[in-house]
Amino acid sequence: MSRADEEDIRRVIAEMTEASNRNDAKAVTRMHAVDADFVTVRGKRFTGAAEIEQGLTVAFATRGATPTVKTLNVTVRFLRPDVAIAHVTNELSGLVSPEGQQLPAQQELSIRVFTKEEEDAPWCVTAFHNTLLRS
Repeated sequence: MSRADEEDIRRVIAEMTEASNRNDAKAVTRMHAVDADFVTVRGKRFTGAAEIEQGLTVAFATRGATPTVKTLNVTVRFLRPDVAIAHVTNELSGLVSPEGQQLPAQQELSIRVFTKEEEDAPWCVTAFHNTLLRS
């Protein structure tokens, strides 16, 4: 639970954001545990890295083909030396409706559970739950 651990988690979050902005589902999923859980802002649940990658691939090819994700705030709290929870607020712009209409920018809050299997292992996302923030 060092400053370096928090920086590593923040780096993973930044890499996920950058990969999302490139529509790179494989790169986003690389940061997830093999058995991770992922819940979208629309309430769709994916279990396991392969299923998460497949779901993100579809999202990036359809309504999420042109979005931009901007991280507004990150807080990290360690529950144990090998488990942390991060609250991440993002602004997402460039989404389109199922009918193809441009949607206004929205803010989303994700809760991400990070785990570290061994002392020298990288931090990975074990659970990710995204929620739409209402203004």
